[in-house]
Parts: sequence; structure tokens; C-alpha cells
Amino acid sequence: MNDAAFEIAATAARMVVEEGLAFGPSKQRALKALGLPGRTALPSNDEVEAQVLDYIALFCADTQPGELQALREHALTWMQRLTEFRPHLGGAVWQGWATRLSDIDLALFCDDPKSAEIALINQNLRYETQTVRGMHGDDVDVLSLHSFCPDLHEDIGVHLRIYDLDDLRGALLPDAQGRAPRGDLAALKLLLSR
Repeated sequence: MNDAAFEIAATAARMVVEEGLAFGPSKQRALKALGLPGRTALPSNDEVEAQVLDYIALFCADTQPGELQALREHALTWMQRLTEFRPHLGGAVWQGWATRLSDIDLALFCDDPKSAEIALINQNLRYETQTVRGMHGDDVDVLSLHSFCPDLHEDIGVHLRIYDLDDLRGALLPDAQGRAPRGDLAALKLLLSR
């Protein structure tokens, strides 16, 4: 990684940890904050993640493990609540570098894509819908809501990405580092038992 990419990754990592930004927006903001040209090559997400882990080890080692545990337990509650939709936890909470500013990202694999939305309506939950790029590059609907996390004493963003049941087949393919990109209820319970 060249010097500019390293600086972008380090600055983006600080924004991820301190502001709860996602990797993409944090890299763009880091580019601007450093005053670099818009065509500067950006670091990969793996390079930013490495810097996030370093930043956490230096500045958050005393608080981050407890915050991660609280977020994983809160994710478990939501996964149990939505078990009929085969929930899989992904993102920072699954990978282990989440802080109290991180959101919970769940992938739901539904027989009928509208069924998850109907379940939220039936539970009188307010949510917002948006469309984002999904795991296979296709657009997917995301149902976003706020949920109070008792252990952190604050609201946490919970994002439910809605996939077809057929998408489950490729959802667990390992990433470039050989890690599972998401885990089901049993996998999360195993993480929590460690």
C-alpha cells in the first residue's frame, strides 16, 4: 500500500470507529479531509479493516469488547425474533470490530420478499425502506429501524436486507480472507459462548 492509500485507510478507519461510518463513505470523506485529488486510488476494504482493528487496539481496547458483546446479544434477540426468515448476521458485528456506533446488519432469506415487511407491520414497528447494492451486486430492499439496546442504553440501527430464499445458497461463500461473511443463529450463539 502506498503512502496516500495508507493515509486514506488510517483516516477512514478513525471515521469508521469514531463516527460509525461505513467503509465506502469513510474512504470518500478521508480523501476530502486529506485534500487529495478525487482520482486518487482508494485503499481496499480489507486495508481499511486492518486499520480499524489497529485503531481499536490503540484507542478502544478497554471499551470495544463489551460494546461488541452487547451488539451481538442484541443481534441475537433480533435473529430470534425473525427466525422464520432465516436471519444471518453480517458486517462489523459479525466480523468483530463493531463499536457502540455500529449498526446491526441482518440478511433475511424469505420465501416471499414482502413477508418480512408484513411481520414488522404486524409487530407495530416503524421502519424506513431503501434500496442498496446486495451481496451479488443486485439491488435489494433494506428495512431500517431503531431498536433500544438495554446493555448500551441507547438506540441502535438495525438494517434488514431482504433476499430471496434462493440467495441463501451463495450467501456463505468465504471472502478473500477465507472468512464467512455472515453467520446464522447457531454461528452467533457459538461466538457468544466464547
